Amino acid sequence: MDTGNEPRLILLCGLPGSGKTTLAKRLAREVPAVRLCPDEWLADLGVDLFDEPVRDRLEGRLWEHAQDLLELGQTVILEYGFWGRAERDEKRAAAHARGVLVELHYLAVPFDELCRRLEARSKEGGVGTAPVSRALLKEYVQLFQAPDDVELGLFDPPPPERHG
Repeated sequence: MDTGNEPRLILLCGLPGSGKTTLAKRLAREVPAVRLCPDEWLADLGVDLFDEPVRDRLEGRLWEHAQDLLELGQTVILEYGFWGRAERDEKRAAAHARGVLVELHYLAVPFDELCRRLEARSKEGGVGTAPVSRALLKEYVQLFQAPDDVELGLFDPPPPERHG
């Protein structure tokens, strides 16, 4: 039985502006957990947030780091966005193979609200934020594979003290 003390892998799934970073920061404090956000790492390293080859290498390295942390008993939050089902399946299967519970937090936000948030975020600026236009967001929506109820059922629920 899960007592809530075992390490967990927490995946945050959603488009830009859906609230992943806000949720990740809150969960990192409450759980507590180590939060790994590729956008922040890329920005801190002075790398273009849209440099996909570098992003892919960084996300691979952060995943190795996350697995090391899980082995040490630390809960980890991956703030990648997880746009594709295959990537979510891969992370869930790898963690479950190690006996680690995996939560998926899907942040479904209407398109117009995403646009409003991204416009506000662009005006504020800040580390780890990239301007995402309405046109670019439309392209992202076409690429994004939202998890359905069947897929969501494959993940572990949060412990009782974090429900609701």
